[in-house]
Amino acid sequence: MLPWIIFNVFVVAMLLLDLKVFHRAAHEVKLKEALIWSAVWIALALAFNVWLYFSRGPQPAMEFLTGYILEKSLSVDNLFVFIIIFARFGVAPQYQHRILFWGILGALVMRAFFIFAGIALISMFHWIIYVFGAFLVYTGFRMWSHSGDDVHPEQNPLVQFAVRHLPFTGEPAEGRFFIKTEKGTKATRLFLVLLMIEATDLVFAVDSIPAVIAITRDPFIVYTSNIFAILGLRALYFALAGIMKLFHRLHYGLSILLCYVGIKMLVSGFVKIPTVASLLIIFSILSISVAASVMYPPKPPATGAP
Repeated sequence: MLPWIIFNVFVVAMLLLDLKVFHRAAHEVKLKEALIWSAVWIALALAFNVWLYFSRGPQPAMEFLTGYILEKSLSVDNLFVFIIIFARFGVAPQYQHRILFWGILGALVMRAFFIFAGIALISMFHWIIYVFGAFLVYTGFRMWSHSGDDVHPEQNPLVQFAVRHLPFTGEPAEGRFFIKTEKGTKATRLFLVLLMIEATDLVFAVDSIPAVIAITRDPFIVYTSNIFAILGLRALYFALAGIMKLFHRLHYGLSILLCYVGIKMLVSGFVKIPTVASLLIIFSILSISVAASVMYPPKPPATGAP
């Protein structure tokens, strides 16, 4: 219980430090700042991994590292959607960090619920693991034929419900989610964008949580690897936002990745794939998809005849 308490206190402290000190005033996150924060979060995750190695042994440490890399890679797909959402709603750069902060805070709560619910279901009904595996394989095949540009977060039922039932205002938000008007408190466009971010993570959590459970069923390892990957997502967004289109073939690698962990779940009752082997397979799939993106850049759009 003590490691759980210490870890969650650490997470809350880092979030408060981020919000109240480093991003107290809304500002555009530049590349240098984003890279520094990305390095900080990765370093903290690796330091935690070292602690796991010496406190719990090499196997839990390897499981954490594999789960962390898997979650980190799958979260890249979130970044494509974030870019689309911010572009469609014209969110100013200085307000994007605030939206992502509260969006990821909500994501932490949702991920914790999915993790404990998923592990509890597998513990009570072992056959659920085969359902999870089949779902991941299906999701992998679906991702192969759909790029991030095909996502329409505004069509999410949660977002549509909010639009129908919440009072929205078209007045300038100036970084606020709610503002007071003569007709009462109304939600702003930024709150609608925040709902889309939350709805997007909810969809991705349904895919990613079973994927990590395929690596380990230790709740602490699944939880901490997820949280570290999510905490570094904001910095990763600002570091990669300008070059995301270069990784246009990455979704093929993520598709294969989901199919792999799904198959790993489906055969778990008959074949035990070592964690080290899973780590090497995941790393290889990601490396090949990134290399293919660089070696075979997207073709420029065809221009019509003059």
